[in-house]
Amino acid sequence: MPSSSENRRIEGRARVGVTRHLLPSVERRMEELFDVTLNREDRPLTRDEMLALVGSVDVLVPTVTDHIDGDLIAQAGPSLKLIANFGAGTDHIDLKAARAKGIMVTNTPGVFTEDTADMTLALIIGVMRRMREGTRIIRRGEWSGWAPSTMLGRKLADKKLGIIGMGRIGQAVAHRARAFGLNVSYHNRHRLPEAVERMLGADYVPTLDQLLETADIVSLHCPATAATHNLLDARAIGLMKPSGVIVNTARGELIDYEAMIEALETGRLWGAGLDVFPNEPEVDRRLVDHPYVITQPHLGSATEEGRAASGERVIANIRVWADGHRPLDQVLEGWA
Repeated sequence: MPSSSENRRIEGRARVGVTRHLLPSVERRMEELFDVTLNREDRPLTRDEMLALVGSVDVLVPTVTDHIDGDLIAQAGPSLKLIANFGAGTDHIDLKAARAKGIMVTNTPGVFTEDTADMTLALIIGVMRRMREGTRIIRRGEWSGWAPSTMLGRKLADKKLGIIGMGRIGQAVAHRARAFGLNVSYHNRHRLPEAVERMLGADYVPTLDQLLETADIVSLHCPATAATHNLLDARAIGLMKPSGVIVNTARGELIDYEAMIEALETGRLWGAGLDVFPNEPEVDRRLVDHPYVITQPHLGSATEEGRAASGERVIANIRVWADGHRPLDQVLEGWA
């Protein structure tokens, strides 16, 4: 169970409950400013522990691993008035239920943009150049030396990168991709301004099917919603080239992983770079064992700088709210 920094409420301070262990510098600052309950064990809270926490605090600070559903919100105590999310994505929070109960939700947008874009390019390069397989051969002592026809990957230059979701991260990926000679196309709910397209060197593709049919590499950067659940299903994956690669640093729920595994195993899809999975921390062994698949444990935002900045934004949002003002990072979906 999380431990409180004080046994009683500190008069005049907001009572804040944090669901996971944050950077020490962030937690120290929270202890200075708030009556905070921390989770120094850094383990996912049980349902009962989460219910106890939301019943006793003014502010809840969850992360992407927490499911803040309607039932949990309905059982929250009357003092809970702010959910200050650690991270940009809020698909794990029932925003409508929060609104119905008068609970404001904030997030930390833009903090992890560069870090996630870096991870995306790392996965693209790693899969195309077969780095997973090369590492395995070295570690097993199986390398017999350089040869002109072994371990051949694929060059990036002149390949077409298809980006699904052209928000902050998608644009940051497009910006990086140009340096590697990739031709960038994208599909988005709304087309970007022409000036932005020119700056990024990105061509708009009006339909998802057209993007999938023409791209050599497909990279996902859209939120997980009812509309995007299993966006890449068996039909969609079937449209891709047999030499195609899927990269996912967004949400595991965007892909029908069973359909993707079948395509990989039958040679209808060449490879994949995956940082997220639908039932984390579970990862299908068929993905782990596939020579052309790189699997990472949700590291897209895992930099010291990014996690520190996200913690600082959480603190800023709480302080503005506690002072009676509207935080800059209020999530407006469901509040219009």
